[in-house]
Amino acid sequence: MKVVFLIRSLYSGGAERQLVVLSKGLCERGHEVVVAIFYSGGPLEKELWDTRVRVRPLNKRGRWDILSFLSRFADMLRDERPDILYGFNFDPNLVTLILKPFFSTTKVVWGIASSYVDFSQYDRLTRVSFELNRWLSRFADGIISNSEAGRRYHLALGYPGEKTVVIPNGIDTEYFRPDAAARSQIRSEWRIAEREKLIGLVGRLDPMKDHPTFLKAASALVKTRKNMRFVCVGGGPEAYRATLQTLAKSLGLEECLLWFDTREDIPAVYNALDIAVSSSYGEGLSNVIGEAMACGVPCVVTNVGDSAWVVGDTGAVVPPKDPVALKNAIEQVLDHNPLVPGQIRLAILERLSAKTLVANTERVLLTLSCGSATP
Repeated sequence: MKVVFLIRSLYSGGAERQLVVLSKGLCERGHEVVVAIFYSGGPLEKELWDTRVRVRPLNKRGRWDILSFLSRFADMLRDERPDILYGFNFDPNLVTLILKPFFSTTKVVWGIASSYVDFSQYDRLTRVSFELNRWLSRFADGIISNSEAGRRYHLALGYPGEKTVVIPNGIDTEYFRPDAAARSQIRSEWRIAEREKLIGLVGRLDPMKDHPTFLKAASALVKTRKNMRFVCVGGGPEAYRATLQTLAKSLGLEECLLWFDTREDIPAVYNALDIAVSSSYGEGLSNVIGEAMACGVPCVVTNVGDSAWVVGDTGAVVPPKDPVALKNAIEQVLDHNPLVPGQIRLAILERLSAKTLVANTERVLLTLSCGSATP
């Protein structure tokens, strides 16, 4: 089977990390795998260099580079003639359908990874893209959601239930694992004393991640507890970063809060934390939670998507957009969490195996490529 994955970039992110895990896994199982990228140069591309996965940059020159981009995309498809064309998220999903009539033997698969999107926080073009995805979803040959919550959300919007299956994310537990030396190195670099508790939010700077709720909980914590430090790790628009940093300053967090852009040593970052927080108000299945837990770090998360299922009894779950509940839950885990890192990691080994992700995806894609009407 020959599979072409289509994604905007391979900069660090949940969907990007999943594509790398999945493409490498399918390649190891004997399939021919190509990753086509709108914008090349992302750090995760390096993880494919020493594999048999081929990367095809499409060299998109910006949002309005459309016709020449589609021409390059068509040329790539004529070269590759894949059995499966698999899009990752809104824009790539739309692009997979544009040329579908000209490649009738190629089955189109969409990947969906959200369970709620507040479009008041995004621009008009993003809203239009979402509406087009909703209307055109009937023309995809198969749709793979990474969460049960995401499947329910999209079916309620009109996505075809008979074509939509759930395959949870898979975590590379060889890459994400407990590492005491990495913990010491990062905490030393950041000047975090061992007596200090480091609470972190790892994720792109995006309204859906709800950094303001995290910052408000942090502000409440420093007023009642000593030796508290916080860190936000993730890239995003500079204007939004400035807005968040202004909020943090107004909350009195300047002396105890660190900010970092996207980093390539994310396993080390997780190991440096005492608690990882996901304050999102919309998720499908959060890779950050699974990755942190694979490193043995307890998580405090909002009850969105499948986050509560991932955490189970290893951390704490709170309602979204509730900084008081988030603050109380962080204190509860700091004071009463009885689990050792190995127990937290075991939950990911059992629930989010990368091998299971690859095997289940292979089964669905082979069914489609062999001509079955549904996955």
